[in-house]
Amino acid sequence: MKKSWITSAIAGIVLLCGNVGAAQADDLQKIIDAKTVRAGICLTSEPAGFRDADNTPKGYDVDVANMLAEQLGVALEIVEVEGSTRIPMLLSDKIDVIICNITATTERAKSVDFSFPYLRTGIRLLVQKDGGITGFQDLAGKKVVVGRGTTGEAMVKQRAPEAELVYIENPGDAILQMRQKKADAYIEDSLGIDWIAKTYPDQLMSLPETYSSDPITLGIRKDNPSFLRWLDLFASTYVSSGRYDETYRKWWGTEAPKLNAVW
Repeated sequence: MKKSWITSAIAGIVLLCGNVGAAQADDLQKIIDAKTVRAGICLTSEPAGFRDADNTPKGYDVDVANMLAEQLGVALEIVEVEGSTRIPMLLSDKIDVIICNITATTERAKSVDFSFPYLRTGIRLLVQKDGGITGFQDLAGKKVVVGRGTTGEAMVKQRAPEAELVYIENPGDAILQMRQKKADAYIEDSLGIDWIAKTYPDQLMSLPETYSSDPITLGIRKDNPSFLRWLDLFASTYVSSGRYDETYRKWWGTEAPKLNAVW
């Protein structure tokens, strides 16, 4: 096992926030005391997060969660979440951190604090090969699969207001809708879209344009300054150490999208 990158920084971070923690305990110290971190991970979006044939959680986000727990020196408890449940479960203290392809937005930042990014992606459209859709301009009157509360949903509402939205709970439902031709398009980040298109090349294709450049971050409850600072250091070191490129290539087989180490 590799020597901890940042374990030595934990004590200093906690000490810096000690006066604040005396009045209100920060989640970082609670996690260390509990010897367990509860990570909310989506497990229906291969290869970011999924279950293998033995029902064991696997994927990019699972690997990141294991590294995070290792650096904290605690056990990892994986709690399965979905796009629509990840923030409510965080706010209701069912999980300690969201590791589920969550994009940092100003709206979400009203209720959740976000770390430095540990992944980068962008919104793309998955369409039927024979559907004649080449972009948002062709979506009027078409059935478009979206996840409720996602960046993709907001983009379709803004750029194709006449599209008919088909809501799903997880990417598996989206694949079913598209494979059965019950929908014309699916909007989601490029990580999932490109994998689906590669898996079903005879029927589905990913349009080449990327409509955003989105930082994927770790989300935690507000009023946790020492935990947020620790996660910033973790994410930055993860990128600068080369493990970001290594882990991305493991699951997608290509070079990782450009991401600066900001620490």
